[in-house]
Amino acid sequence: MGEDRVKVLVVEDESSIRKFLSINLNREGFEVLEASSGEEALDIIKRVEPRVVVLDVMLPGIDGLEVCQSIRKAIPNIVIIMLTAKSQDMDKIMGLELGADDYMVKPFNPLEVIARIRANLRKIDNAKGQLSKTLVIGELELDLEAQKFYKRGLEIELTPIEFSLMRMFIENNNKAFSRDEILNIVWGKSYFGDMKTVDVHVRRIRGKIEDDPSNPHLIETVWGVGYRLRGEK
Repeated sequence: MGEDRVKVLVVEDESSIRKFLSINLNREGFEVLEASSGEEALDIIKRVEPRVVVLDVMLPGIDGLEVCQSIRKAIPNIVIIMLTAKSQDMDKIMGLELGADDYMVKPFNPLEVIARIRANLRKIDNAKGQLSKTLVIGELELDLEAQKFYKRGLEIELTPIEFSLMRMFIENNNKAFSRDEILNIVWGKSYFGDMKTVDVHVRRIRGKIEDDPSNPHLIETVWGVGYRLRGEK
């Protein structure tokens, strides 16, 4: 049974917070690994590939933002949840820019962290559970079974959240979505994050798929509404 448990790496230099999270995650059936620094976290990830990393922004040595970027490059499909202080709005945005899927603000309820972990894992598992299917809009191709995205036949690595966003856009080509609608569809109705989360992830996707991200032609901003994909069928 142990090998079937989802591995979660908790990276937090404050031992009281780290232990508190670890105890609650263990109680909920997760296999927990712990690291007190960014260097230790990266060393663990070389030896063990967790499915989830709960990562504090403020770490000694290599900070959480650098660790997030390194982890995302090494394991594209991993779930990364950042822990930030209430006043660190720029850290939240930077964390999302560098590949985090979600963030929690300290002080937090450990049950909310667990709920966020499960919600992000469900997104990945639900997508993998789909029948073999490829979505194609113009030069964009989304392979739901392999969880791969292509533009003009070249693979572009997307995080799980970015993949879910592109799936929503491609399945609803030319439909404009408000930020609230996007949060409900991609993050779930129980998500309590702010709308900046949507803007940051759309900006990240544009940086990967647009020929000129500063002048996007695929994912358009619909002023007063939100965003839509303008892909040719």
